[in-house]
Amino acid sequence: MHWVSDNEDSDKFEWDSDGEEEETSFNLAGAGSSAPASRNIDVRVANGYGKAGPSASSVQEYVAMGFPEEMVLKAMKDNGDDGAESLVELLLTYKALGNDPSVDNGSTSGCAPQAAADSDDDILENWDSEDAAERNKGPAFDESDDEDFLREMSQKDEKVDSLVNMGFPEDEAIMAVTRCGQDASIAVLVDSIYASQTAGDGYYGNSSDHEDNSYGGRKKGRPGNKRKRKSFGGQSQGSRGPLDGSNDEPMPLPNPMIGFNLPNGSMSVKRSLPGQAIGPPYFYYENVALAPKGVWTTISRFLYDIQPEFVDSKFFCAAARKRGYIHNLPLVNRSALRPIPPKTIFEAFPRTKKWWPSWDPRRQFNCLQTCVASAKLLERIRLALTNSVDPPPQRVQKYVLEECRKWNLAWVGLNKVAPLEPDEMEFLLGFPKDHTRGISRTERYRSLGNSFQVDTVAYHLSVLKDMFPHGMNVLSLFSGIGGAEVALHRLGIRMNNVISVEKSEVNRTILKSWWDQTQTGTLIEISDVQTLTSEKIESYIRRIGGFDLVIGGSPCNNLAGSNRHHRDGLEGEHSALFYHYFRILDAVKSIMERL
Repeated sequence: MHWVSDNEDSDKFEWDSDGEEEETSFNLAGAGSSAPASRNIDVRVANGYGKAGPSASSVQEYVAMGFPEEMVLKAMKDNGDDGAESLVELLLTYKALGNDPSVDNGSTSGCAPQAAADSDDDILENWDSEDAAERNKGPAFDESDDEDFLREMSQKDEKVDSLVNMGFPEDEAIMAVTRCGQDASIAVLVDSIYASQTAGDGYYGNSSDHEDNSYGGRKKGRPGNKRKRKSFGGQSQGSRGPLDGSNDEPMPLPNPMIGFNLPNGSMSVKRSLPGQAIGPPYFYYENVALAPKGVWTTISRFLYDIQPEFVDSKFFCAAARKRGYIHNLPLVNRSALRPIPPKTIFEAFPRTKKWWPSWDPRRQFNCLQTCVASAKLLERIRLALTNSVDPPPQRVQKYVLEECRKWNLAWVGLNKVAPLEPDEMEFLLGFPKDHTRGISRTERYRSLGNSFQVDTVAYHLSVLKDMFPHGMNVLSLFSGIGGAEVALHRLGIRMNNVISVEKSEVNRTILKSWWDQTQTGTLIEISDVQTLTSEKIESYIRRIGGFDLVIGGSPCNNLAGSNRHHRDGLEGEHSALFYHYFRILDAVKSIMERL
């Protein structure tokens, strides 16, 4: 099973880098003189676009500015709903790169995400030979991509028209299709609209489809439809309402995302746990903070109505990683791992400072992803800078910075950027050197991108060290490459027995190799969380004497902002595995109370 990127930022890649924002300006006069419209434009728009898509006149407007029709169509597809200002910037970027015959424009890789190569050989392609035939060509845009885009827009329009004909407002119909996807059935779309109306959850107008970003902030939505969140309170699972969180109020996220406290900081939050949440065992659950609306409210309701602790790992290392944690651990007497990891890029990788341009303000990396930029994109950036003055024009700077932020590119030479190497990602995430070595680069990136940030998790788990001087028994669900186990080991906590449940054979191999080199306790590996029944749980509890900690983070595939097509919340194929975390935790608690 191949997990997608867990990039927790929104689909628009709204990066948060030290609170700094670039100021951008536009010069439409430089876009080119007017040009006649293409003779095929009306036919294409009629066949592909409806009320929810661009009209013939809007396409004509940009063609009249001097942009080729194919470029306009491609830019409109890549820009999505980001607005006219963003569209103009994208067109200017296309044009700036396209006007230079030495820059290959055979694809839009510079402006659209690229998946990691399937093999090391693909990452190390010889771009000189590949680009040689293209360098004397003008901008080339894939016609088939435009046709697919137009066809998708047509399907979306049909769904919107059907909902409007049923009496629903057009804006609500459009938002429902956006949330559920154009492949969703009419019944699902209708349920989505009704759920939004019932919850009053701010899906209307320009409201975000994420949890709120600040405590106390108001969300736009229809007045008078407020609904109190249900309490866990011993209800049976069947009485908790929809499991997708559609009827839940959004859970506010703190800004800054510092959790309940930071190392060497004062206590910022006091909490009292409900009786059913008090251990044994202790438990700890993690997932992406920027999940769709209602997700964290639902997770919290299942996990005994405990308030999540939202933390950005940029306060613990030189890379951001916005995560939510629900646990019943004490909040006092926490301690950070030693040595304290570097907090800035230059501290972590001093050699990059020599080549870092003054117009790149980044001091920390964004969330480390499961995929990396292609070599072709890196070459495109190098050529764009090589063929520009120093410093480069504002629009070239903006283009390069966006790609550097999106793909966490570091400066490794004059006008030369490169993705982080797997061992550099290991360092930033708190793993020992060569922890993932021995598998392909693609698998290393995927495994690391889905892992815990060890220093952050260890800070929370540090309260267990004095509580278990003789070691612990751990049930590790969705273990990945062993982030929890590495954190406990680095804290000096002995693991007497670990029951590890992990689907990926590659990840199990990594964890087993590390365990054999560093541990003396017993590791029992299980491949599928769904096979861990109550009977098996009871047999393990009788065998080892109970669990002291249940820890894990279920897959974020259907929660992360980078997953545009299957962002289905907790009802998604992979993220629904959260309910197995709750099922197993509930079984452990019940069995341990009974025995």
